[in-house]
Amino acid sequence: MTPKIPRPHRDDVLLCVIGVAAGVLLWALGVHTNPTARLLPHWATLVPLVCLGALELVRRSHPRTALVVGTVGVVADQFTVGSLATVVIFTDLMYAAVVYGKPAMARRLPVSTGLITVVVTIAAVAWLRTPQSLLIGAVTGLVCFAPALTGATLRNHREAAVAARLRAEQTALLAEMDRSQAVVAERARMARELHDMVANHLSAIAIHSTAALSIDSPATSREALGVIRENSVQGLAEMRRLIGLLRAAGAETEAVAVPSLDALETLVEQARTNGSASGLDFVLHDERAPAADGDARLPAPVELAAYRIVQESLTNAVKHASPGTVTVRVSRRDTLLRVGVDSPHAGRPTGPRAPGSGAGLVGMRERAELLGGSFTAGARGAAGAAGTMWQVRAVLPAEERTTER
Repeated sequence: MTPKIPRPHRDDVLLCVIGVAAGVLLWALGVHTNPTARLLPHWATLVPLVCLGALELVRRSHPRTALVVGTVGVVADQFTVGSLATVVIFTDLMYAAVVYGKPAMARRLPVSTGLITVVVTIAAVAWLRTPQSLLIGAVTGLVCFAPALTGATLRNHREAAVAARLRAEQTALLAEMDRSQAVVAERARMARELHDMVANHLSAIAIHSTAALSIDSPATSREALGVIRENSVQGLAEMRRLIGLLRAAGAETEAVAVPSLDALETLVEQARTNGSASGLDFVLHDERAPAADGDARLPAPVELAAYRIVQESLTNAVKHASPGTVTVRVSRRDTLLRVGVDSPHAGRPTGPRAPGSGAGLVGMRERAELLGGSFTAGARGAAGAAGTMWQVRAVLPAEERTTER
């Protein structure tokens, strides 16, 4: 099956028509490049002209073939009276071979035509030994080397433009990937924040509503309803704070009250109220000491992470701990902030309990690791023994290393 010749470009058709028409006009006017030639009749110069003109139609699709055949045609033109149009068409074929040809041919042609120009110049000077012989080398350079060099320059500019466009597209793609990753990280951060804020209050509401429904006592129901109302109000307040942060896009957020370790006493007192129905007591040991440089303030992300870890640990204790004492211990030594929460873990919990999703431990671990710290949680002691404790340990840098993304 013969290969299908593609349809020529309209510009190539225009070049073919103009080139052949100009050559015929010059031939009719008697303008020749080699008028002294007598080997062939005058009309013979039209044959190379028409052949090279036809090659203009395939200068883009078959540049190598067009150049080879065009070289034969321009050499044959020298044995006739010659046509300037034939030479001009050949220069365009040389230019097209570099621009549209394969990369290897585009690299070789400027070098090879340059060498041919030098060789022809030296041979002409050595053979004729006249200053006019230098014109032969100059014409050779104009016919073959100059078009090849021009085509190579244009091709290099095109390839550089394509490379720049590809780099721009890659940069845009990387920026889009970074933006997508940032959105995913922000969604994860918002999920952690929302879980830590709401889980504590909803767990207390679930526990006390269960107690009110299971114990037929007006006093107990009134006390449970009071706790439910208090947790509902606090949960709504923290929810409004988070929604306010989300709505204030691009606004200053420094003025928004962010939970800190200064509110641990209030947090423990709230857990004491919520866990009283389950036989739990809560004790806080705040052993923080000023940093080595005398600045006792922690970075806001570190304080928020520590506060949320304590809050989630107390929520888990209210939901799952056995009756007993829950101990919260916070200490700071040099560049480390240590957070520990111990809760009874012996036997099966009694009394009303709220279900858990397991996202709390994941969120606490993520908070610690994002700040360059560590987090562990698990039971210590023999399984089922009275002294078994569920221990939560977090070590956070007192100096901010990375921020939450």
